[in-house]
Amino acid sequence: MKNRKLTFIDLFAGCGGLSEGFIMSKKYDALAHVEWEIPMVRTLRNRLEQKWNHSNEQAFKNVIHFDIQKTDELINGNWKEDTIQDYGATNHKDVINEGLKGIVKGKKVDLVIGGPPCQAYSVAGRAQDKNSMKEDYRNYLFESFTKIVEEFQPSVFVFENVPGILSACPGDKKVTERIFEYFDEHGYDIKKPETLKDVVLSANDFGVPQKRNRVIIVGVRRDSVSDNLNLDLIYSEINKQKVNTPITLRDAIGHLSKFKPSNEIIVINGRKSSYVPVEKDEFIEENHKPRFHNTRDIKVFREWVSNNMNKKPMVDRIEFYNNLVSKNSKHAKYRNLDWDKPAQTIVAHLYKDGLMFIHPDANQARSITVKEAALIQSFPDDFKFTESMGYNYKMIGNAVPPVMAEKIAIAIADVILN
Repeated sequence: MKNRKLTFIDLFAGCGGLSEGFIMSKKYDALAHVEWEIPMVRTLRNRLEQKWNHSNEQAFKNVIHFDIQKTDELINGNWKEDTIQDYGATNHKDVINEGLKGIVKGKKVDLVIGGPPCQAYSVAGRAQDKNSMKEDYRNYLFESFTKIVEEFQPSVFVFENVPGILSACPGDKKVTERIFEYFDEHGYDIKKPETLKDVVLSANDFGVPQKRNRVIIVGVRRDSVSDNLNLDLIYSEINKQKVNTPITLRDAIGHLSKFKPSNEIIVINGRKSSYVPVEKDEFIEENHKPRFHNTRDIKVFREWVSNNMNKKPMVDRIEFYNNLVSKNSKHAKYRNLDWDKPAQTIVAHLYKDGLMFIHPDANQARSITVKEAALIQSFPDDFKFTESMGYNYKMIGNAVPPVMAEKIAIAIADVILN
């Protein structure tokens, strides 16, 4: 039994952070990954082909570009052209006619893993919406997750999300209560809603150079529960995977090439640049090229880091910001990272700007690059992000840190296989 690899289906797969961690553990084979946003689909297919020895056809077939809200159609097939998007009806009629069942084809599904989009659950997201996102359709995407668990009956599922899900209350009933009631009714043991605060885990505790808290909801099928396979044992094994020494920002990105603001705006292939490498003529990979910043922001970045503004009281930060930019704002938009600490949570908002992620080297006076964001998220150095800069930031910010996922995967496999 110990030599057997477990199998999983990854839902809301994104660019593959959760899948990457499970595959990295060498204890799992991926059966299918379901994702709707095509740049993420392309990125995950490319990774499976280039790193994990999938053929082009296999990667294309197993990473399903599909609207998961059409769950019954996803599971059973008979996909319509407007549903499958780029799937290639002529090449994969078996899957199109049979859906996820056509990919699984009678194989045992040991785990279903995934994390529905977190924007509707995040405290920040609700604060910016006049209805606290109570009417946001993403509140109910967990229902698609539950239906696929019900269909394939895995021994274990892993549902990952932001801590804000603990207080999310669309339809005047907590999401966590809905999730608990559904799985309890369908034969799965999960933590009761009032105890889920105990399974808020920090990525930094698992060797990720980032303070990133996530709720990890594990479910065990009740007819699989025994003294050797149960919730307490799984969470105990997950906690054993924690590291003793936190990984810092310096550990993660300190080796990368340095930049300095240029004296003039440079245009390369139609893209503006305001930075040049410190080492002249040094080769810089595409994803480590800094985004363009105007002269005002460059000045603010340099002054902000030089004056250790992160360590000052908020009122002083706001006054400092207003004086620098001649405004009367009640918020300070800027925040820098610290070399000797884990980074703050990498977020998808990075695709809009990097003002909350200023590099800790004042001389560089810039925000972090795509490469730096990926390494802070613990993506392997050889993971390729080839979409637009904005979309690369977005998919990295939305991802599960692969190293955290790997530790969770190892813990669960150790319990199931032993």
